[in-house]
Amino acid sequence: MLRVNAAISPQGTTVTLEGRVVAAWLDELSRCWNRLLASAARPIRVELDGVTYVDAAGKAMLRAMHADGARLHATTVMLRAVVDEIEGTSGALSQTRPIPGGHA
Repeated sequence: MLRVNAAISPQGTTVTLEGRVVAAWLDELSRCWNRLLASAARPIRVELDGVTYVDAAGKAMLRAMHADGARLHATTVMLRAVVDEIEGTSGALSQTRPIPGGHA
């Protein structure tokens, strides 16, 4: 199951996703998203902390939402990793200098 809630205000729109962002629910999410794009106040923030699972198709949908201008927000470790991957910030730690005496 996937629940999609939107709160629209003059300052912007917050979309809250809860449940599983998986292929089975993406047609409905896509319809909701397209309606929001046509009428919602910007910026659009997508809250992901209520999401319990994201499959490959779900990641592709979140990537498309990000490309449309959505700001993805997550605080859980799993979802933060998904957001970092989508935003292209994953692997940032691997670009830091090695710790002296550490193993490569």
